[in-house]
Amino acid sequence: MPLAAGFAPLPQPAGHDLLVFLIQLGALLALALALGRLAARVGLPAVVGELLTGVLVGPSLLGHLAPGLWHWLFPSSAPQANMINAVAQVGVLLLVGLSGMHVDLGLIRRRGATAVRISLGGLLIPLVLGVSLGTVLPATMRSAGTDRATFACFLGVAMCVSAIPVIAKTLLDMKLLHRDVGQLTLAAGAVDDAVGWCLLSVVSAMAIGGVHGWRIALTVAEILAFLIAAAFIGRPVARALFTLAGRSSDQGPGVAVAVAMIIGGAATTQALGLEPAFGAFVAGMLLSATRVRQVIDPARLAPLRTFVLWVGAPVFLATAGLRMDLASLAHPTVLLSALIVLSVAVLGKFAGAYLGARLSRLSAREGFALGAGMNARGVVEVVVAMAGLRLGVITTSTYTIIVLVAVVTSVMAPPLLRRAMAGLDHNADERIRELEHARWSGTTERASSGPGG
Repeated sequence: MPLAAGFAPLPQPAGHDLLVFLIQLGALLALALALGRLAARVGLPAVVGELLTGVLVGPSLLGHLAPGLWHWLFPSSAPQANMINAVAQVGVLLLVGLSGMHVDLGLIRRRGATAVRISLGGLLIPLVLGVSLGTVLPATMRSAGTDRATFACFLGVAMCVSAIPVIAKTLLDMKLLHRDVGQLTLAAGAVDDAVGWCLLSVVSAMAIGGVHGWRIALTVAEILAFLIAAAFIGRPVARALFTLAGRSSDQGPGVAVAVAMIIGGAATTQALGLEPAFGAFVAGMLLSATRVRQVIDPARLAPLRTFVLWVGAPVFLATAGLRMDLASLAHPTVLLSALIVLSVAVLGKFAGAYLGARLSRLSAREGFALGAGMNARGVVEVVVAMAGLRLGVITTSTYTIIVLVAVVTSVMAPPLLRRAMAGLDHNADERIRELEHARWSGTTERASSGPGG
């Protein structure tokens, strides 16, 4: 019997479902690119316009102006939603991996204590403020059957997270990733995300039946084991694969290896019960290791950067607001709660990052820039909000508030960063790193050294 006879044919999506998916993908990409260019024309990074795409075509606007069209374009059926979500997930994983490629591991080794202090400040202060706020918000903000302690802990986690993808996209758009502040922001954000997912696992345990010490210990052990395996196994594997890919004169093999490693890292952490973006980020950092760069010219990976920044990232960012309904803010209680939660989120994260920077003897302007950068919550906040809905901890109104925090903080970050960085001159290490990043992007042009870069 032929080998193929032992396999059943793969199910194919219905013709209508495929048509709707293709229209969704094309519409989101086109609108995200258009709004991204419009944002750039008014002095904002493209990420601002791309984030607003989902709000415009989601229930907040299109769903109210043309509900029939909206339900046809974004039906509620799970198979249909899963198709566009899968594309967005690939986009975010590649974006996180790309940001990991740009991390200066030498800087982190030299200033690791600084990154940890900034991260701890940006975690602990908003966590405490969020938990405190959760104890006084109206009972209508939490789902029926959820105790106040669980809700308060969940809100604390939502307040303390950052978003590596949005931070990375903002820094890339503003040509700030080569700056020391950009590198520290990304490093501290990586620590924030890792700890944030651990804390979310604790809240999940509380929601489904109480906290168990072994669950927390197991999560921490898995993170440490993954990092050790990445350093001692992943790095030599990456070097060997890129050595093989480098034998080809084409750029394709190198790009394929990079994508496979990023997806493989994400799959590994997903299998461990951790956030897949964490694995993608670590895989990207492996690709930036010195020994790997010795066998692969960064310019050969330029096509990957082009695809991620112009296709993958815009689609991912456009999907962030699709589940958000601003109409719920018309209720006075919800609106007041939203303003309070937003204020606590912004001030708590800013104060924590600023305090960590000042304790690390950074200047006030550098502390201001770090506070602005770390404030961007982006899709991580959305993922946390979706987890709250899935666990039955929060209501739809609370979900909208948390996603609103994600959008507003991501929009706030670029102008605040631009203002803070205007008075910080490039140092020698930053100029060297700028040239290195230019090689990764496939161009030898120097990035702008003005206020935005």
